[in-house]
Amino acid sequence: MNTPKKNPSPYGSTKFANIDQYHATFPKPIQEILQKLRLTIQQAAPKAVETISYNMPCFKQNRNLVYYAAHKEHIGFYPTSKPLVVFKNELVSFKTSKGAIQFPLNKPLPTALIKKIVKFRVEEDNCTKTVITKKAPLQPKDGFFAFLNAPATRALENAGIKTVKQLSKYSEKAILELHGMGNSSIPVLKDALVNAGLNFKD
Repeated sequence: MNTPKKNPSPYGSTKFANIDQYHATFPKPIQEILQKLRLTIQQAAPKAVETISYNMPCFKQNRNLVYYAAHKEHIGFYPTSKPLVVFKNELVSFKTSKGAIQFPLNKPLPTALIKKIVKFRVEEDNCTKTVITKKAPLQPKDGFFAFLNAPATRALENAGIKTVKQLSKYSEKAILELHGMGNSSIPVLKDALVNAGLNFKD
C-alpha cells in the first residue's frame, strides 16, 4: 500500500483544525483507512465529540478517550495504557507500547477489537466522571500524559510540566534527570513534541 506523500504526523508540522483536515492531507488509500477507523470509533462512542489534540484526531467525552495518527507503515491507535493490559491476549499479533497499538497499513483494521477497546474507554470515562469532586480535581492525564507510567507523570508534574510547550523548554537530558523519569518515556515525549511541531531544547 502506498505510504503518505506528505505525512504531517509525526513527519511534518502542519497544524490541523479538525479531523477532516487531518485526513485530507493523506493519499486516498490512507484516507479510506482513517475514515474506517473514525466510523468504528463513532459507532462505539456515539456521544463522543471529535477534536484535535496534540495535532492528532481525538475523541472526547468527559476526558479524551482515544487518539489516532497515520504513520509510514501503520496507523497508531492510542487508547491510553489500561486497555493494553485488559485486552493483551487479543493484541498479541500487533506491535504495542505504553498506551499505543500499531495497525499495519497492509492489513485490515480489526474493527471488532477497536470497538471493544473504545467501549471500554467509554466505561472508564463514565466511572472517572463520578469520582471527580472539587476536593479531588482532575489531574492532567490527557494528551501525552495518558501514555506515561505513574512515576514519569509525577516527575513531570513535580517539575511543573503540564503541556507540550512547557516540555519543549527542557532538554532531553534535563528530563531524564527528573526523579522517576525513565528512558522508556522519552519516545512518547518526542512524539508529543513532534506532533505539536516542537522539539526538546538543545
